[in-house]
Amino acid sequence: MASLDKDLDPVLDQDGVRLTVDGATATVTLTNPAKRNAQSPALWRALTQAGRSLPGSVRVVVLRAEGQSFSAGLDRQAFTPEGFDGEPSFIDLARGSAAELDATIAEYQEAFTWWRRSDIVSIAAVQGHAIGAGFQLALACDLRVVADDVQFAMRETSLGLVPDLTGTHPLVGLVGYARALEICATGRFVLAEEAERTGLANLAVPAEQLDAAVADLSAALLAAPRDAVIETKALLRGAQERSYEEQRTAERAAQARRLRDLAGVGE
Repeated sequence: MASLDKDLDPVLDQDGVRLTVDGATATVTLTNPAKRNAQSPALWRALTQAGRSLPGSVRVVVLRAEGQSFSAGLDRQAFTPEGFDGEPSFIDLARGSAAELDATIAEYQEAFTWWRRSDIVSIAAVQGHAIGAGFQLALACDLRVVADDVQFAMRETSLGLVPDLTGTHPLVGLVGYARALEICATGRFVLAEEAERTGLANLAVPAEQLDAAVADLSAALLAAPRDAVIETKALLRGAQERSYEEQRTAERAAQARRLRDLAGVGE
């Protein structure tokens, strides 16, 4: 993929992650194509920092990756006795206390949680392999546009692990329990046609059209008033947890806020 942010000064550029901002649109790019954008604790900390570095003017965040693969998942060096330089190996973490292990995983998860903030809409532009942690990173976003060569797979179970980077909740929400279980337990590939048909992807396009499709979607999102999008996103995000009557109440409250704001009498 051609770089969408090559002409912009980066707000952040470290550990395989680059953040650039162009008006109301921010782009977070995975920048280690030589390793198929394999993930590490350092990359996760950089992703967390990218979320904290977003200016308040940003409304849409695009997540993309350089090279032929979106992300091949966790760098297997994590499973070696030496691990990463300056980092405890996963073996060391497993031998530590339960509280320390829980806190470390929670820290890793922070890289995957901010994409669904109510004040932004996030779009993952996904090409090639999106494996394990790569699949979960795409699932962390609100929307996914995929190239026709995309290959999603959740390989944690085949390694004796579970998906723990916040991917299970959105996966079940998108495709249902039975299909989510089958995808995770078998570790099989989900290709573009199935991803679009089952709701994993909002749109599947030829690889050479991925950037343009994401740009068009971003423009459409920015065309709507920001506060209306924020309120609508909050309504939809909470719909599954609310009863029908609770959702009706939430809709009335949100609309009342919008009407008062439009009338110039909001708080």
